[in-house]
Amino acid sequence: MGTLKPGATYIYERDGNTVYAREFGADPSTRITIGWDYDPNKPGDGSKIYKDAKEGRLWKNIRETAKTNPALQKTLDRAILLYNLSKENK
Repeated sequence: MGTLKPGATYIYERDGNTVYAREFGADPSTRITIGWDYDPNKPGDGSKIYKDAKEGRLWKNIRETAKTNPALQKTLDRAILLYNLSKENK
């Protein structure tokens, strides 16, 4: 569970790429980080998560399409066979 209180009124502040929240009327030093911007192309800035999610969506779409595309399904089956053989015979 988060640290924000249900029903409380918050002030949201941005400092650079970081977004903070603090309760209305509270001292600014009590603010907490609640989010940040990231550049998906900048290493170390969430890019791996973004790229992994994008690739996961691609493979999901490929698998879904293969259900109605026999040529694609046959190619995927061959790729899976090759993958399994390569794991067994390093």
